[in-house]
Amino acid sequence: MRLFAQQYSLCETHPSPQLTGPNQTMVTEFVLEGFSEHTGLRLLLIGCFLSLYTMALLGNIVIIALVTSSTGLHSPMYFFLCNLATMDIVCTSSVLPKALLGLVSDENTISFKGCMAQLFFLLWSLSSELLLLTVMAYDRYMAICHPLHYSSRMSPHVCGALAMGVWSICALNASVHTGLMTRLSFCGPKVITHFFCEIPPLLLLSCSSTRINSIMTLVADAFYGGINFILTLLSYGCIITSILHMRSAEGKKKAFSTCSSHLIVVCVYYSSVFCAYISPASSYSPERSKVTSVLYSVLSPTLNPLIYTLRNKDVKLALGRLLPSSSH
Repeated sequence: MRLFAQQYSLCETHPSPQLTGPNQTMVTEFVLEGFSEHTGLRLLLIGCFLSLYTMALLGNIVIIALVTSSTGLHSPMYFFLCNLATMDIVCTSSVLPKALLGLVSDENTISFKGCMAQLFFLLWSLSSELLLLTVMAYDRYMAICHPLHYSSRMSPHVCGALAMGVWSICALNASVHTGLMTRLSFCGPKVITHFFCEIPPLLLLSCSSTRINSIMTLVADAFYGGINFILTLLSYGCIITSILHMRSAEGKKKAFSTCSSHLIVVCVYYSSVFCAYISPASSYSPERSKVTSVLYSVLSPTLNPLIYTLRNKDVKLALGRLLPSSSH
């Protein structure tokens, strides 16, 4: 997701020409520029992206396998973690295979339909992760601040409804933005200054009005990047206050250990998003956008399983039980 005050300003300051001639040719495919200008770094980038993609896939698959097979992890927190791992796989798989293909080929083309499909799955996964982090913060809030009501407020039925709501709302959001993008006219040029299809560089290529797209992305980002972030902060503000009021040092340690992994993941994810997109519109740079996009679309999904595995005692115990059984 993008905090699109930057994007809206870009579209206003770089208007696309209105081409209405009868002989204009519509674009049927795009060229992903990727990192083609850094030919000397091609092998290094292939190695890094392939390693990160492998780690992200294996790590998140392990998390899903642990949660589904270990009865000790059948709780709301790990149920939502399993959903987060699934979205991490969708996110990296929608970006990295095509980026790797572009690094090993001379020209990385993508059809219009393929570009729209990539845009949909990227928006769906990224927005779902933001909502899931908020739901997981609420889960920790209920567990620490209202433990007596936790089992009723976070019952399996409620957790299932929350997960279904996240997936459905974010799929609708992705469908709206992808649908609006398909309504635009693209008459050339057709080079996307990125290594995947993303809204801002696509809008800059449009030869029709992008005002509605820009307004809708501002609304979406106010919800996903603003309201969700505030709700997460409020949840952890209440959690920290509750922990500080505990009299037992052991109780404080146990309470903090139950949410420390999630807090680290929240900090890593939002830091990568803000680092990528909180900047003046006048300083927008396609090169910087490529580098910072790696933070949230590649690095964060790779780090999440490592953080939960290394920082969470229950996950480490479940992993320890799984490894010996798989070696026999």
